Amino acid sequence: MALNKELLDILVCPKCKGEIHLTAGEDGLVCERCRLLYPIRDEIPIMLIDEAQPMEP
Repeated sequence: MALNKELLDILVCPKCKGEIHLTAGEDGLVCERCRLLYPIRDEIPIMLIDEAQPMEP
């Protein structure tokens, strides 16, 4: 799976507007500041705060 590099450059965390990065498995986007993981389904990032999964500290 490959998300468009240009898309990744403009996406930000919808909660804090901070930077996000792709997970190692390329199955989600992580906001380190909020400690949230936004899933990617069918090559579409789900950038809804309610759909985000909290990350372990």
